[in-house]
Amino acid sequence: MPVEFLGIAGTNPASEVEPRTGGALDLEYTTKLARAHEDNGWDRILFAYHSGSPDPAQVAAYVAGRTERINLVVAHRPNVAYPTLTAKTFATLDHISGGRFEVHVITGGSTADQAAEGDFLSKDDRYGRTQEFIQILKQAWTSDERFDFAGKHYQFEQFVADIKPVQQPRPRISFGGSSAAAYAVGAAEADIFALWGEPLAGTREQLATIDAEAARAGRADRPTIQIAFRPIIGATEELAWEKAERILGRIKDVQAGGLTRLRSKTPENAGSQRLLKAVAAGERHDRALWTGPTGLTGGGGNSTALVGTPDTIAAALLDYYDLGIRIFSARGYDIYDDAVDFGRYVIPLVRSEVAHRESRKDLAS
Repeated sequence: MPVEFLGIAGTNPASEVEPRTGGALDLEYTTKLARAHEDNGWDRILFAYHSGSPDPAQVAAYVAGRTERINLVVAHRPNVAYPTLTAKTFATLDHISGGRFEVHVITGGSTADQAAEGDFLSKDDRYGRTQEFIQILKQAWTSDERFDFAGKHYQFEQFVADIKPVQQPRPRISFGGSSAAAYAVGAAEADIFALWGEPLAGTREQLATIDAEAARAGRADRPTIQIAFRPIIGATEELAWEKAERILGRIKDVQAGGLTRLRSKTPENAGSQRLLKAVAAGERHDRALWTGPTGLTGGGGNSTALVGTPDTIAAALLDYYDLGIRIFSARGYDIYDDAVDFGRYVIPLVRSEVAHRESRKDLAS
């Protein structure tokens, strides 16, 4: 399949280097950022979820009316709505967007943030609930007959949705996680398995685990793999690394001002623990991977960076492509400007080289 690029659908300009100065939902900025992605070669944008954030599904519906092409990936936690209601809500959003909807199902890596919305399940039980939730979404979107479900977390009888998605057979479902339970659920149920950006060796290790779990679940092939990085682009290598060091300083300034949520230095989720192991092994890995921001943010999710010129960053992404990665998630620190720069200067390089490699395969076959 061709390579895809996923950006962020931010609702305000804040980031680790930029404290928020206005409200949580700036609709003018939200539209501007979505269009910047659409106009600069991106395929998809993610509407993120946090217990106190604006509702991502409603923001996606708003953006759907102000864009034409880009796919809208809505993050959703199973604890916040019953799956039959969610299936109808998202099928409706697929109609509103003209078939541009996807869902990213979040099990929840922070017990505290889950508790903020009344969810007190253990982590492994949350993964079990996620598996049931995805199974119900799939059946609700595709079944024309009433069906029952009798699981540990959900039970209902004789449900059928009157509204089905525009996309056939259904929209894609993505999922992320790095624990044993996450690998088992994602490899069995997800269309897209999302990973955080680790060194190549660690990524290769995760892919082998996903392959094994997919085979155990009886799948013929693994889910499409997505990986996330923070691009730091410069006109030269020296300028890119100078920019990277300035970003570290800006993160420290924002943290010192108490203007951002600080993460625990001992995160409970396996993905962040893996990232902190990469930090302990050194700040620079492979061609361009940098863990400097990861250490400062306590292993915060999407926090490993690729630093260099557009050519260097494109080459680094292609190293992951060679491992089998087909979707690249990228979010800069200066969110709008970096979305434009990455779209203009990196995405075309990667697409061109992928097309070249695929054409060589075709000729050889």
